[in-house]
Amino acid sequence: MFQSVAVRTGLLCLALSSLSGLAFAQTKVAVINLQKAVLESNEIKKASTALEAKFRPRQQELEKLQQEIERIQQTLQAGQGKLTPQGEADLNAEGTRKQTSLTRRTEDLQKDVDAERNEILAKSSKQMQIGRAHV
Repeated sequence: MFQSVAVRTGLLCLALSSLSGLAFAQTKVAVINLQKAVLESNEIKKASTALEAKFRPRQQELEKLQQEIERIQQTLQAGQGKLTPQGEADLNAEGTRKQTSLTRRTEDLQKDVDAERNEILAKSSKQMQIGRAHV
């Protein structure tokens, strides 16, 4: 008697475990990585291209300023011992002014790019959430 109860219990457990596997197999869960979906959307790609085009002139100005600073540094290195003390001081002062300007302008550009990028991402994310709510 005990053996038949154990066999029945074993068969019942086996049947339940196979049914639970079937239940999981029939259930489909879709996980959407919203951030990835937003970043890979055509709208974001277009906005990114527009953002790059908008800020490209400022980026080019910064690159030009960086080249001017490098030119000043090269002039100082090449002119070591050949420049007058006043000439060296003038170049150092010009380099310092340009470096300060470069730092400030780079920070301003980064802040502007970040603000606009965040605005674009927030808008796109909101549109995707609204669209998902209607699905």
